Amino acid sequence: MTRQGARTAGSMIDMHSHFLPRSWPDLAARFGTPDWPWMRHLGAGRAMLMVGAQEFRPVSSACWDPAVRLEAMDRDGVDVQIMSATPVLFGYQRPAAQALECARIFNDAALEICGAAPRRLKSLCQVPLQDIELACRELSRAMDDGHVGVHIGNHVGSRELNDAGIITFLGHCAAEGAAVFVHPWDVMAQERMPRYMLPWLVAMPAETQLSILWLILSGAFERLPRSLRLCFAHGGGSFPYLIGRVDNAWRNRDIVREDCPCLPSSYIERFSVDAAVFSGDALEFLVKTMGEDRVMLGSDYPFPLGEQQVGSLIRSQQSLPAATRTKLLRGNAARFFGLDQATTARGGSRAATLSA
Repeated sequence: MTRQGARTAGSMIDMHSHFLPRSWPDLAARFGTPDWPWMRHLGAGRAMLMVGAQEFRPVSSACWDPAVRLEAMDRDGVDVQIMSATPVLFGYQRPAAQALECARIFNDAALEICGAAPRRLKSLCQVPLQDIELACRELSRAMDDGHVGVHIGNHVGSRELNDAGIITFLGHCAAEGAAVFVHPWDVMAQERMPRYMLPWLVAMPAETQLSILWLILSGAFERLPRSLRLCFAHGGGSFPYLIGRVDNAWRNRDIVREDCPCLPSSYIERFSVDAAVFSGDALEFLVKTMGEDRVMLGSDYPFPLGEQQVGSLIRSQQSLPAATRTKLLRGNAARFFGLDQATTARGGSRAATLSA
């Protein structure tokens, strides 16, 4: 089968992938403070993402070279891939003006990568979420430039997603038509998880459940517009598998339901999740819990903890009807990100301009 034929047959949209620019300005020198992320290139398409003097993650040219990315997409039958920066680039702990400058650097870099194939490569922007006014301003700029949504961390320091300022930002996303992808970061109890990638295996799923429950139990969903398109990474973390425990607590303890007027599981209709669960049984349960319209293919490409053959789990899950698998592989993401339309409803896409 030709590459074009593989894309047509697969026709998949991968909504959870990451990028890094090949290089970016020396942020430590620019801002005069230490421990900024930077790239140490090792040759042969390999590099080490650094945070100050500490090694953070080995990476490859798949992060920054669109030709490598497109080759992998063709191999797996992915038609469209949506990229977001790795969360270590967020800069939420920095002064807001510095985080804004970083957001602009990485948002523009994402569009440059997408410019190699603007119909196939799409991007989510990042924003300085510690400052709501700046975050709203950068979101609007990035959407005008051609991003299809925004990628945010699941908290900003001690401020959870139900924080009044973050609720304002999410409302602005709804008004701008920006899809929101929430990714866990800066995870809990790292001092107890020094080995075996336990922060990724234990803390990240817990962080995602915590964030979803803050939105539900605080009553935040009652204050957010239903037009908000919200998606959580990694299959919603622990949430889908423990929602029965939450419902039971809501029924039996008044302190659980004091700010939450409806059964917690009734809010499942307000958000989506990706399908990065790596188990057929888990995927089947996830679809049963969330509903077939609220689960989307997300690979976590190109990192080692991602799906190595993108889409293989969903495609192989014969217990799911073919129509459901099609929704998970493409239809849900096309609707969620507005990719059913020819390009975007907003003005000229900078990615398209760069490819001209």
